[in-house]
Amino acid sequence: MQTTTFRIFLGAVFLAVVCVAGCVRRSEPGDPLPGLTQDEKEKFGRGKAVFERTFVAADGLGPLFNADSCGECHEEPAAGGPGDEVETHATVLMADGTCDPLLNQGGPVVQQQVTEALHAALGITAEPTPARATGTGRRSTPDILGFGLLDAVTDETILAYADPDDRDGDGVSGRPNRFVDGRIGRFGRKAFVPTLREFNDGAFPIEQGITTPTAPQEESVAGKPIPAGVDPAPDPEITAEDLELADFFVRALAPPAPRPLKSYGLRGRRLFVAIGCATCHVIRLTTGPNPLAALHRRHVAAYTDLLLHDMGPDLADVCLGQATPSEFRTEPLMGLRLSSSFLHDGRAASIEEAVRLHGGEAQRSRDRFDALGERDRQALLRFLQSL
Repeated sequence: MQTTTFRIFLGAVFLAVVCVAGCVRRSEPGDPLPGLTQDEKEKFGRGKAVFERTFVAADGLGPLFNADSCGECHEEPAAGGPGDEVETHATVLMADGTCDPLLNQGGPVVQQQVTEALHAALGITAEPTPARATGTGRRSTPDILGFGLLDAVTDETILAYADPDDRDGDGVSGRPNRFVDGRIGRFGRKAFVPTLREFNDGAFPIEQGITTPTAPQEESVAGKPIPAGVDPAPDPEITAEDLELADFFVRALAPPAPRPLKSYGLRGRRLFVAIGCATCHVIRLTTGPNPLAALHRRHVAAYTDLLLHDMGPDLADVCLGQATPSEFRTEPLMGLRLSSSFLHDGRAASIEEAVRLHGGEAQRSRDRFDALGERDRQALLRFLQSL
């Protein structure tokens, strides 16, 4: 009897050890990064409340806006996931090759909604697209899961992948975009915004029309001041504390763990590397030193180099910073399975269609994808659908 009890005890210990090693809970969409302290988890929760706060006109919404909350756009299947909203951008590519973001005419983001007060004053239902624009583009709403890890990747790491002159002759010549002050960008489809804090803070005035302590004035209507009386809320319309909380929430969102792969999907992962996809969609990046322990020197399966690549004329739309109309930042593929439309403008209804629309520097890899046998193509797609 004692021997049987002892064996049961040993079995329980063995299962506990196995579970510690292999039963760690996988991050789901909307989860915080593993390793947060209790205080940080509480801050994450308060930040989520700000992220999901729905603004109304009395709070300062608009008078031009695209959404009434961060969570309205980044919503599926949880806060921080992708959404079905599509917005419009407009810029001017100058004759000398420089880019005018049309800031004095309401660009580069053209807001798609107006408050009732602005509609009554001007009779418009959306901001007019600047007539000077030489390019317009549609922008789908991606997920922002794991963006804190992307922010924590060092500039040196990004530059190490750059090859603007294609010195290795592989047909891929990624280069960084730079902000107006010369800092390396990494956020946005054109990799123009250097830091996650600027990306998050900028979303309040640009997407919701909510003024902030750093942007206390309302956006113009195609370059003209808003009519008197259409925005009764005092500026700024959100506090510095709430901005900090919203930023922490986004910064601490974990990337969703990829689904486990069996042999067929594992073959697809090998093919992903073999046909050259991983040249731009770099599988793993490592963060640098960071005051938030959960971001400090961490590996992230981001599937991006955060660089600009020429994707060919068929995908070209707007310029931004140093990015030409046909250049886009390599899209991070972590969380790819959460999306129902693909590419920067959502034109692709499937991952396979998105792959087939790649051109420019990605043409060689796309041709190799097309040359795969049906079974290998499906294995590669199975892998991508697991991310």
